[in-house]
Amino acid sequence: MTTLEPEPVAREVRFPDPYEIETPAGAEGWEEMYPYYLRFLPQRREADGGRTWFRDGMHFPEPMPPFDIVSAEQAFMSTGVMNTRVFALPPALGLDFRVLNGYMYMSALGVEDPAEIGRRAEEFAVRVGHYYKNWPSLYAAWEDKVKEQIAALKAITLPALGDFEPVENVLAGRGITEANDLLVAYQRVLASIDAVWNLHSEMLNMGYAAYLNFLMTVKGHFPEITDQAVAQMVSGVNVLLFRPDDELKRLAHKAIELGVTQQVTSAADFASLRADLGGSEAGIAWLKEWETSADPWFNFSYGNGFYHHHRSWSDDPTFPLAMVKEYIGRIVAGENLDRPLAEVEAQRDAVTAQYRDLIPAGPDRDAFDEALGLSKVVFPYVENHNFYIEHWYMTEFWRKMREFGDLFVRFGFFDRAEDVFFLRRTEVHDALVDLQIAWSAGGPPIGPVHWPPIVAERRRVIDALKHWTAPPALGPAPGEIVEPMTIMLWGITNDQVERWLAAAAAGDQTVLEGFAGAPGIAEGPARVVLSPDQLDELVEGEILVAPITSPSWTPVFARIKGAVSDIGGIMCHAAIVSREYGLPAVVGTGNATATIRTGQRIRVDGNVGVVTVLDD
Repeated sequence: MTTLEPEPVAREVRFPDPYEIETPAGAEGWEEMYPYYLRFLPQRREADGGRTWFRDGMHFPEPMPPFDIVSAEQAFMSTGVMNTRVFALPPALGLDFRVLNGYMYMSALGVEDPAEIGRRAEEFAVRVGHYYKNWPSLYAAWEDKVKEQIAALKAITLPALGDFEPVENVLAGRGITEANDLLVAYQRVLASIDAVWNLHSEMLNMGYAAYLNFLMTVKGHFPEITDQAVAQMVSGVNVLLFRPDDELKRLAHKAIELGVTQQVTSAADFASLRADLGGSEAGIAWLKEWETSADPWFNFSYGNGFYHHHRSWSDDPTFPLAMVKEYIGRIVAGENLDRPLAEVEAQRDAVTAQYRDLIPAGPDRDAFDEALGLSKVVFPYVENHNFYIEHWYMTEFWRKMREFGDLFVRFGFFDRAEDVFFLRRTEVHDALVDLQIAWSAGGPPIGPVHWPPIVAERRRVIDALKHWTAPPALGPAPGEIVEPMTIMLWGITNDQVERWLAAAAAGDQTVLEGFAGAPGIAEGPARVVLSPDQLDELVEGEILVAPITSPSWTPVFARIKGAVSDIGGIMCHAAIVSREYGLPAVVGTGNATATIRTGQRIRVDGNVGVVTVLDD
């Protein structure tokens, strides 16, 4: 996550007023799923209604289950504390955020007083300068810190809560009981996610800032240069984003090498494959290779990691197994599965030389070289943090919370462990206290009669909210958007805002405009993919149309001819992956998934950022 545009200047034109939007039919009472500080309270109508709020569909594309909101709270909090308190970004503080009909909206907090900006700039120079100067060693330490957090989270053990306190505790004279251990375990889990999201934001905005500095340096010399051309200059950098997909290709090669392709390609599912391969030496060897890849690389969420139901490849190996099968077929057919890295690097070097050579030798060219060099140094972190935090850590976090869900099921609170995610985090604490008191006293907890109807109602409300189309923005239209990170990552520009406003009054659209995410032109049938479980429907030659893509979707880029997304800017995942695969992409269209239907032929012009619907 990063900062957004500072407080906008209101214009006469407006997006919908958050206080005038009606609750979708069947979703009445949705507000009680979320804490007061995340709602548009009537008491704050004048303050909140006078601000522009952008929908954060990049991180939170679906209505949020009550417990899952913890991921949003930690993400926004950590962005804020790093911007405001740790690195003192001169013009930008953190973000206010609210929930409306289950969807997340955010509004930036900026600094306008020139004297305060100057004071913060002095602090910023010292703090950020230290990080840039020592980036490689700090990044290496950062990886260790995250791995330590993951290990510590996995080591948290829930108490057995059996008939008696374990005798070894009694004989050791421990005194403190499992009743206390239960609450301590939950608090440790919450403290863990709080800490790891601090780490998520520790270096992220500085990474973006380094790229931003390079972007502004280049545009200072070449005002007409496209953002895409600038992005090409830092492409071809090896990042973890591609490692899980590389592991799938490795497993395909191993299957051929070990002679188990027939078993792998004919397996109905991974459980049956494991049973089939377990009877042969070659099969056991391949399964060991799978386990080597799976830990950690298959801790890769099908979604973006912010939702409990975005399970990982390790939790559900259906998709990675399907891709291994596909890769086996391609290898046998003689296809080279390697990404065209040499071609990407050659294009990168050519574009860089084209512009660099136009800058006279001397201080200006030196500044260009320095800014480009720093961008290349920080770029791996900008992408790699995503695997460590959103995918690996969050996979372990949701698993740990399911252990609490299993405990509640055991004591009759719920029928399903997943029901725990339909309680707010404070309600989970209350339920644990209920369980603690009942287990301690030997009586029945109250939860089994209290929570089931509440959970059932919240499941029904969440389903109703899924059918609501959340506006891209709320409140007064902003003034001019000039903050480059807002444009670069989120794809929110002056033109985009105007398109959103126009789209609100328009009928059917045949031409959509967005960011030119990756160069090239492609035509083909569209495949609208709204959720990860629809990825298997993608067939070779189609054009992916999605709200946003996740890094775990990377393997499907080997099948498609192009990509279109509702959300994102020049540095979003869909744009980065498409550039590395040599596919045209248009990102940040705003409403492609609501406009394009699966099966329609579309043209994706990644050179100019235009998507055209060619037929019905």
